[in-house]
Amino acid sequence: MSLDKENVKSGEIIDTKVLSKLYQFVQPYKGKFYFLIFLTLALAILAPTRPLFIQIAIDDYVAMGDQPGLLRIIYLLIGLMILQSIVQFAHTYLSGWIGQVIIRDIRIKLYRHLLKMRLKFFDNTPIGRLVTRNISDIETLADVFSEGLAAIIGDLLQLVTILAVMFYIDWKLTLVSLCTLPLLIISTYVFKEKIKVAFNDVRNAVSNLNSFLQEHITGMNIVQIFNREQREYQKFEDINREHRRAHLKSVLYYSVYFPVAEIIQAIGIGLVVWYGATGVFNMELKVGVLISFIMYLQLFFRPIRMIADRYNTLQLGVVSSSRIFKLLDNEEHIPNNGTLTTEEIRGDISLKNVWFAYNDEEWVLKNINIEVKHGETIALVGATGAGKSSIINLISRFYEINKGSIEVDGQNIQNFELNTLRKHIGVVLQDVFLFSDTIFYNITLGNPDITREQVLYAADLVGARRFIERLPGGLDYNVMERGATLSVGQRQLISFVRAMVYNPQIIILDEATSSVDTETEVLIQSAIEKMMKGRTSIIIAHRLSTIIKADKIIVLHQGEVKEMGTHESLLSQGGYYANLHQMQLKSMVS
Repeated sequence: MSLDKENVKSGEIIDTKVLSKLYQFVQPYKGKFYFLIFLTLALAILAPTRPLFIQIAIDDYVAMGDQPGLLRIIYLLIGLMILQSIVQFAHTYLSGWIGQVIIRDIRIKLYRHLLKMRLKFFDNTPIGRLVTRNISDIETLADVFSEGLAAIIGDLLQLVTILAVMFYIDWKLTLVSLCTLPLLIISTYVFKEKIKVAFNDVRNAVSNLNSFLQEHITGMNIVQIFNREQREYQKFEDINREHRRAHLKSVLYYSVYFPVAEIIQAIGIGLVVWYGATGVFNMELKVGVLISFIMYLQLFFRPIRMIADRYNTLQLGVVSSSRIFKLLDNEEHIPNNGTLTTEEIRGDISLKNVWFAYNDEEWVLKNINIEVKHGETIALVGATGAGKSSIINLISRFYEINKGSIEVDGQNIQNFELNTLRKHIGVVLQDVFLFSDTIFYNITLGNPDITREQVLYAADLVGARRFIERLPGGLDYNVMERGATLSVGQRQLISFVRAMVYNPQIIILDEATSSVDTETEVLIQSAIEKMMKGRTSIIIAHRLSTIIKADKIIVLHQGEVKEMGTHESLLSQGGYYANLHQMQLKSMVS
């Protein structure tokens, strides 16, 4: 089991490199983004005006008995509150909209990037981690815009505006109001540090859950075959318990911090009331000023309480961004620098002094030299791990060779535009993967240029049409995830149709008949003969009976070519091939 146990490390308050990369995705919407900044400034200015108008209403109109003036100020205050509500709505909606369109763009770019990655990258990267990057981490970025940077800037501007107004009205009462501010700052800092660790634990727990569920739901048949349900349930319960513990820790910190902040705010208001009431009694302070200061304090303490939470939202967004950009900066993809495009190829293949290793110099293939002419059929045989599948992966450029060269029609395959090269190669694998969709989609893979008539013709060619037409809906039958509603043989037949419908000039069959029964194999063998006619064919097979008619059989052992020739010539040599043939005969007799 591969779990994503990366730690979310806290860094600077604002990682300028990450934010500058993030800003690149804002560029297409910079007009709306600048308008969002304007709305943020407007809210920071509008928020403190309400207490100011109430102070004026009390001191200048209520105290003077000016009822018409009071009505005017009330109408003005109502208009101000309506305006503030409209601006608040626009700010909330726009920040959410910008966040969603940006994460949409990032998610599309990330998925497009993953489509170009080498298979080696997927060999070494847990799927659960990639799912977390594409879903959870990207979703976090939306909060950077709705509750992160813009909200923090707005809160800070609001604090500055409120302080300026308070000092302008009465600097002494302002200093009294701020007596409890150090306590709030200290408690906020402690809360920020604690909740940051708790959030990190939550995100790691989510990653672990994603990885565990993805692996174990995919491999549920193995779990059930070996009676591991209870053991795997216990492991899931442990991971889920850790997830719950991390969440409860964050809930605990919130439960402690906000009541403490309320108490500190209440103490501050109490000091203001005590000091202000004394001033009112001594005729040194107006009642309206005292009431407005109580309102200012409530407005002042609220952003401070929220800044700690929003800081962590921003920081987690920055960390998620750095993870995503690290993946986007990963250049472990097949370089598509070739410029050669052609509608037709002959199908001559040449491997010259090819060396290949998946990891460093742990050579899987050593100095391989193979020539395949147009229309020829060659077979690769050998024990498991001999390097047969590696050769066909290299021809299609799923992996890159370390040394030597591979040519098609005399051209190095790196000179071909990647789509052009793969378009002319039809591959049928032993492990057939089908998407949760219709048979038609699984054959065409959404290619609009392939018609239903072409699909039915190819299905008829390989003998799959009969079983397809018997299914409910025929080509429109949904095979469900990984083709769960079809038999192994039916899935294999669909993979043959998928290869043939593109009319490739090179056919590669990797153990294509090993998963079917004898009757289906006979059917497929007839189809294979039709498929290979006029095409270059490479067959990997454990059943030597399926390759007797091959023009050339190549015997691989530990990454090296040991023998090469026809079925009869290799048997007469009494070497590796003859031994393999003899062992298969014995297994069939027994």
